[in-house]
Amino acid sequence: MSDLIFGATAEEDSEMPRKMLRKILVRYKTIIHAEADYMKGFMALLMKPRNTGIPWTRTEIRDLKRCIWHLAHYVPFVIVFLLPFGSLLLPVMAEVLDRRRERRPEKVNGDQ
Repeated sequence: MSDLIFGATAEEDSEMPRKMLRKILVRYKTIIHAEADYMKGFMALLMKPRNTGIPWTRTEIRDLKRCIWHLAHYVPFVIVFLLPFGSLLLPVMAEVLDRRRERRPEKVNGDQ
């Protein structure tokens, strides 16, 4: 009943910012990829958690933010990632900018 009165459910409300962020990133994906090619190691560092399952260290997050600051000169929207707690959104950026069609399979303990 409350869905009819207030609109979306709480679950849909929590997905809305992520969907908006994805939509904007997809719009600027080509520019971001072109600039990322000039920044040594940016894409590899951005994709580290997706490729290895190992989270970023504080130093790596600082390096990512430095690269994002450079990107902000061309795509002002990415300043969102530089705001306090903006690093929590970095996985969304990695997901959108990932060039692979399928994600790598998860490693199971004992698999090499």
